[in-house]
Amino acid sequence: MSLVDTAQTVDLDFQNVPVIDLQNIGSKDPSERRKLADTVRDACMRVGFFYVKNHGIPESTTEGALEMAKKFFDLPIEKKMEARSDLQLRDLNKSSLISGNNNPYGAGDLQEGFEFGWEDPNLADNKAAKADGVMAGANVWPAKEDVPGFREQVLQYYYAAVSLGKSLFPIFALALDLPETFFDDKTQHSAALMKLLHYPPQTGPVDERVIGIGAHTDWECFTILWQEPGIQALQVLNSEKKWINAPPIPGTLVINLGDQFARWTNDIFKSTVHRAVNRSGVRRYSIPLFFGTDYNVKLEPMPSCVSPERPPKYDVITAGEYVKSRLEATYNH
Repeated sequence: MSLVDTAQTVDLDFQNVPVIDLQNIGSKDPSERRKLADTVRDACMRVGFFYVKNHGIPESTTEGALEMAKKFFDLPIEKKMEARSDLQLRDLNKSSLISGNNNPYGAGDLQEGFEFGWEDPNLADNKAAKADGVMAGANVWPAKEDVPGFREQVLQYYYAAVSLGKSLFPIFALALDLPETFFDDKTQHSAALMKLLHYPPQTGPVDERVIGIGAHTDWECFTILWQEPGIQALQVLNSEKKWINAPPIPGTLVINLGDQFARWTNDIFKSTVHRAVNRSGVRRYSIPLFFGTDYNVKLEPMPSCVSPERPPKYDVITAGEYVKSRLEATYNH
């Protein structure tokens, strides 16, 4: 059955987020990789979200990044505000507690974040490569005396997550009935932006228009999300407009698809609306990596995702211009 025909029969009224084992992601056995791709395809078409276990990132690497995040967000506001970027569009790095407005019907997102992108691990200074077109910019790190080891620890987790992201692209290609190498020439300089996020607790009377992060879709191909154990916050919206909890599961990461994949696949792969609501009474931390394509890649619908009954839904735009437009709308740049 074709992708388009399969999409017509998919039940989108999911009640939970599936867990997928990546143990065979590096298998040399084509049948094992095909089996994994089929499982991924089902999750991408039905939910747009799935957990992964056996993902290969050591717990110690994650714990190191979390420790640095806690130390950074404990700094006085003036110290945090020193970590600002010369990025052309974004305030890369420190954002205020009301850091944006992902939900246009909300009153703002109650969180603060530190964002950074790729830089050569062999560089000793803070200079990042500036080959990213409309999204070019350098990372700016906290002063070493304020948070010793910050850059080294968070980059260690970043590189591990980027490696995981690159290993997922061949599986996504198989899931779309494409050659495993399909994305290779489109992800040579992928936009891989990571955030350390801090959600203050929301207790007592709360303005329902202000939550940790309002209802939204992500913009890139997919997101790799680490959630702090023991704190429920992430919720995913199903086709019946019901919010489904996606709690932290020890030893897993959450993968969710973004708008780039939705546009590329003519909505056969779902970019699902989600939000984070921290009503736990304690501070919450999370670490998302937003993984996209090279910024000059055109988001044209794949031929296998188009038919006379399912014509293209979106105008063609480059990945960089799309992300730029979403940043401008969210952060009012």
